[in-house]
Amino acid sequence: MEDQKKRVYDALDKLKIKYEVVEHEPVHTMEDMDRLGLPEKGTLCKNLFLRDSKGKRHFLVTCDEKKKVDLKSLGRQLGAGNLSFASEERLEKYLGVKQGSVTPFGLMNDTDHAVEFFIDKDLSKCKSMGIHPLENTATVFLSFKDLDKFLWDLDVDVVKVRL
Repeated sequence: MEDQKKRVYDALDKLKIKYEVVEHEPVHTMEDMDRLGLPEKGTLCKNLFLRDSKGKRHFLVTCDEKKKVDLKSLGRQLGAGNLSFASEERLEKYLGVKQGSVTPFGLMNDTDHAVEFFIDKDLSKCKSMGIHPLENTATVFLSFKDLDKFLWDLDVDVVKVRL
């Protein structure tokens, strides 16, 4: 599993992106993350891996951990109808990560660009954002602009939404 994190760090280094890593015990929920006391490093992000009701479209939505996300409203905003959380099998198939490790970095495993990526506009204002490096035993803090640069290099469309 250490190879997973190394892939992320190597990709960030290749793009000369500044980031800070905090290693920690495995976390599975935002409550677990809060117990680590990391918020002074930046805004902790929650990442929702969703699908439409037919299972044809998949979405990764990143926002501040404190935001409440109304799936009905979001589904209308994305023109996707009813949204629900995708299964663990779909998560591994499309993003190559396990439950509890959902992250925009998982888009590096989505070589077919099957997952649509949406990020809350408000994150563009934060100093630094914290996301997992493909596994839940560390958190990477980087700027919104640098995450955008990382995803641009993967040819991922970053769509800002208001949540």
